[in-house]
Amino acid sequence: MLSIVIPVLNERESLESLHRELDEVAKANSYDVEMIFVDDGSTDGSWKTICKLAEQDSRVRGVRFRRNFGKTAALSAGFKDVRGELVLTLDADLQDDPHEIPRFLDAIALKELDVVSGWKKVRHDPWHKVFPSRVFNALVSWMTGVKLHDHNCGMKCYRREVLSEIKLYGELHRFVPVLAAARGYAVGELVINHRARKFGQSKYGLRRLVTGFLDLLTVKFLTGFGQRPQHLLGVIGLISFALGGLGLLYLAVYWVRVQISPESGLPPLHERPAVLYSLAALLLGGQLMSMGFLAELITAYQFRDGDLYSIADRTGKQIENPRS
Repeated sequence: MLSIVIPVLNERESLESLHRELDEVAKANSYDVEMIFVDDGSTDGSWKTICKLAEQDSRVRGVRFRRNFGKTAALSAGFKDVRGELVLTLDADLQDDPHEIPRFLDAIALKELDVVSGWKKVRHDPWHKVFPSRVFNALVSWMTGVKLHDHNCGMKCYRREVLSEIKLYGELHRFVPVLAAARGYAVGELVINHRARKFGQSKYGLRRLVTGFLDLLTVKFLTGFGQRPQHLLGVIGLISFALGGLGLLYLAVYWVRVQISPESGLPPLHERPAVLYSLAALLLGGQLMSMGFLAELITAYQFRDGDLYSIADRTGKQIENPRS
């Protein structure tokens, strides 16, 4: 079964057309599909349309939030409800072309990929959306090492086990390929047809760039130092502590020199800005290392009962309940 998860936020006008296209693709390729529409607090009557589609088509299911919780929450709710071995996500605004679905499934099967991300190589969006998006995508690829042209594309396909191992919160939905690659899954991309928006308006603005960059820093920390936070905080703390210590050592020598030769005309120690800088660096270094130890302690307890690895396969006679 192919599970299709569609987050919805005020897209009432496009839902019936999207369902019609998904139905055409499923029938043309004899796919066993389920369609999960997640209403993320819409105020335009989108939920009524979803209920109508569910009444007409037993393959359609809907989830409705009490208020707007964001796209990550919508996708997470949809992922918890999926029953298929493959999960495909796409936006409800009709800009993602459902007729690309067979190519996603072929990429999963033929290229032995676990995650396939769409690449809107030719985008039908205004320049003030396209240019910042390309800069952001290049930054994500550079910082994470996961070379994708379009991390933000809403059309992606996953093997179900990928989603069962990745915890999403905040606005990390756009970084699922990065998080999956960090656990050893094979990630690829596919050039897809991108269509101009027919109804409604874009939900993203300048705020997305700011929050996206902060999320990128979070993902970089999680994938690089999530299990060893002291390796980042401790290193920075040691550098700061060492600089502060060297500064104070220099000032100690300086003080002795002033005491021995008061006629040298050197300013007294308390008038040297280096005193404050050295003390600040020393204290900052100590605080960072203390934070590192606390982070290590939290990490150790948090993952005491969790898996720090991802198993691709097993062989031989297996114990039914290895944890019991």
